[in-house]
Amino acid sequence: MSVKINVTGEVVTAYLGGELDHHTAKEMREAIDNAVELNMPTLLILDFKDVNFMDSSGIGLVMGRYRNLVKTGAELHITQAPPQIYKMLKLAGIERLAKLEGR
Repeated sequence: MSVKINVTGEVVTAYLGGELDHHTAKEMREAIDNAVELNMPTLLILDFKDVNFMDSSGIGLVMGRYRNLVKTGAELHITQAPPQIYKMLKLAGIERLAKLEGR
């Protein structure tokens, strides 16, 4: 599990990597939430390019970040989701909450 945060202006990008499951989701959530709280972005991008496994905890991570962003009026984008993860996010209806892009 890894998460790298990049802040550019009013955009926070979280580059996620490795496995996103119940063991790793908490650390990812905390890192992303801290960056959002400190920077108050208008856009949060979750980059899934290097995620090689995700269970339902990943859906929870996305939904929780969306709920936090709604309070501030910020947008959520999900980028570079591998095909199997893109399919899982689409089936969960995440595209109703965030702009969803696959690889």
